[in-house]
Amino acid sequence: MVNTDTIRTVIGIIGNVISFGLFISPAPTLMQIIKAKSVLDFKPDPYVTTVLNCAMWTFYGLPFVSKHNVLVLTINSIGLVMEIIYTLIFFVYSNWAKRRRIILIILCEVIFVFIVVFCVLYFVDTVSRRTTIVGVICIIFNVAMYLSPLTVMRRVIKSKSVKYMPFLLSLANFGNGVIWVIYALLKWDPFIVIPNGLGTIAAITQLVLYAVYYRTTNWDEETPARLTDSSIEMQ
Repeated sequence: MVNTDTIRTVIGIIGNVISFGLFISPAPTLMQIIKAKSVLDFKPDPYVTTVLNCAMWTFYGLPFVSKHNVLVLTINSIGLVMEIIYTLIFFVYSNWAKRRRIILIILCEVIFVFIVVFCVLYFVDTVSRRTTIVGVICIIFNVAMYLSPLTVMRRVIKSKSVKYMPFLLSLANFGNGVIWVIYALLKWDPFIVIPNGLGTIAAITQLVLYAVYYRTTNWDEETPARLTDSSIEMQ
């Protein structure tokens, strides 16, 4: 019979594939920026924030911080590299005011990650305590990221239009949340279950709104560029 570890590995691989799809989803936006040689009305905030999120989850997935989370390590390492590339593209095609802001935020993130890594590895001597400390930090960042679509959902309710909330992205976020919740339940990990459980609820809410307001949507209305750029949410 197939054991729990094997099932969990398969689920984790599926989660890696879905998460990779979410990481690569901003590619059309970045291609548009490169083609226009300008960031237009797009904002770097989602990518800059996801750099920190991926960095912390990469650290969490390391075997001396948490056990049996290699697949969390792999996808977030890939995501970290991709988000750094996205941020660099924004940096290249931004004006100096925006570049200074990106530099400041990234510098703060690097300092924060360095402090967390140093303190955890130097002062915390057991894997279980490291898991708890880093896991709590990761939950805080993930919850903050899952709150970001609230502005779009509020706009959907107010305008009775889902034009500003891409269906496929909401569906992918739902699948991503469910997969990682299952992964964490197979070998109990509350630090993965909690943020992805909240992410699943957020995605379900978006899908319900989509069903409710689909018929009242004016698809001919022009979409502001800043609203077509979506943040990436994952474990």
